[in-house]
Amino acid sequence: MAERVVSLWCTVHAILLLVAIGPATAQTAVGIVEHRVLATSKTSTMEKELNAAAEAGFRFSAVMGGETAFGGNEVVVVMSKGPLRGRYAYRLLATSRTSTMQRELQQAADAGYHYRGQTVFETLVGGDEVVVILERDEAASQNFEYKLFATSRTATLQKELLQAGLAGYEVIGMTVSKTALGGSELVAIARKSRLP
Repeated sequence: MAERVVSLWCTVHAILLLVAIGPATAQTAVGIVEHRVLATSKTSTMEKELNAAAEAGFRFSAVMGGETAFGGNEVVVVMSKGPLRGRYAYRLLATSRTSTMQRELQQAADAGYHYRGQTVFETLVGGDEVVVILERDEAASQNFEYKLFATSRTATLQKELLQAGLAGYEVIGMTVSKTALGGSELVAIARKSRLP
């Protein structure tokens, strides 16, 4: 009985302490998540910024391309750093020619990079570019095979994805953009695990 009283007393004091020190400090006991926003009008500099943030312990969370209030057309990425940290590296693929993206995507996957997100970004010179962010986790060793589907017709996309699904591919991302060759295209990326 004495042990239960002591245990209950400790629990009550822990709750009172968390209430007394406030929610911000109470989160420290659980774990705070820090965020960093990266924004650039040049996709060529985003990969450097992603890797600099990764060196500081951040990991990719989200990406979006579009017009910001003061930056004009930008790629905006949110990076997060929580209590559990890994070792990550990033590669950014950006192209207005989806025909080259498939090859670049698989080359990056063969080097250990995995899909994390995609968006469309309007450049000053090249028009719309499909931007794909890939991440390499130093602790992971899973290997994927990627397929990129680019078409202007939803019926064609349905047919192609049906066939890909039968081969074990799962869609992991999609955007709509005006590409150099295809005009307005639906660009879907699918992957499946590759056996060792």
